[in-house]
Amino acid sequence: MHLYEVLRRPLVTEKNAALQAQGKYAFKVAGEASKEQVKQAVEKTFNVTVTEVNVMTVRGKGRRTRGRLTISPPWKKAIVTLKPGDTIQIVEGV
Repeated sequence: MHLYEVLRRPLVTEKNAALQAQGKYAFKVAGEASKEQVKQAVEKTFNVTVTEVNVMTVRGKGRRTRGRLTISPPWKKAIVTLKPGDTIQIVEGV
């Protein structure tokens, strides 16, 4: 997997905005991506130093439409901790 395929999009939520004050940023990543691939992709894309990567699989949510239960597909989330002093400008202030 190429590094440009690993990161899908930044996750912009209130909870993740609070994490940014601690130097942590959340991204939706490819399902096959490993911690090392996420680390390399963030470092190369944003020119920062990554100290830690936490990866989790988020289960799909169930929704009822006209009596039928449909489940959205599961996806992978990565929370990246940066070296103190480093920031990702494209995610902050959104």
